[in-house]
Amino acid sequence: MTTQQLIDQIKIKKSFLAVGLDVDLDKIPQHLLELEDPIFEFNKSIIDATHDLCVSYKPNTAFYEAYGIKGWMSLQKTINYINDTYPDIFTIADAKRGDIGNTSSMYAKAFFEDLNFDSVTVAPYMGKDSVEPFLAFKNKHTIILALTSNEGAFDFQTLKVDGKELYKQVLETSKTWKNAENLMYVVGATKAEYFTEIRKIVPDSFLLVPGVGAQGGSLSEVCKYGMNANVGLLINSSRGIIYASNGTDFAEKARAEALKMQQEMEGIISLKFM
Repeated sequence: MTTQQLIDQIKIKKSFLAVGLDVDLDKIPQHLLELEDPIFEFNKSIIDATHDLCVSYKPNTAFYEAYGIKGWMSLQKTINYINDTYPDIFTIADAKRGDIGNTSSMYAKAFFEDLNFDSVTVAPYMGKDSVEPFLAFKNKHTIILALTSNEGAFDFQTLKVDGKELYKQVLETSKTWKNAENLMYVVGATKAEYFTEIRKIVPDSFLLVPGVGAQGGSLSEVCKYGMNANVGLLINSSRGIIYASNGTDFAEKARAEALKMQQEMEGIISLKFM
């Protein structure tokens, strides 16, 4: 998917919501456990209930890898279902990969060619040669970790090196990499006060923003400081939507929570671009 196609979907749906598909068998409705593939059946119901309210789905691959080959098969069925049924949805493999060049090339092939995701999250700590193999794929996007929402983010990401915070150096350096136009960045919603500085460095890039909802991030604050002329944000919500209910009405309750977020986003878009 091209960046312009993603922008078009945001305009059509008046939404920049990404739904995180982080499936834990201990949390999904018990009646699904009787089915052959409860993970996929859970995802399918959530997707069918919310696809018109969001522009993206983001499975965290750890929640599938934890169940071995069966979990990986569930992930493959999920991405195939999205691509076949709702091809206008932007898909994110939240895999946080990043290794030496030839290993990164294989990771990129796995997610971009075999699974056919539109994007993948990547850790930039090993530098250019660990990220550029992902950037080599046409109309695919690499989302590097810039400033995350976890407490440990302050261990390294905000430390000053030669007078400048490390996350700023990551942003600035990444812009020099080959095919950098295919980059997006993870910026946690709990770091809303940093968005102004981030936008000075990457004014036009899309930011994937976790941490709204269950982690306490404010959608209005993120949009106030992080939105650009094309919105430029993908706001991720996982637990707050997919686990809104653990009963047989789980899909309907998920839709209701997604609708609340979509309506708030529509209001923000209307005020911003009226």
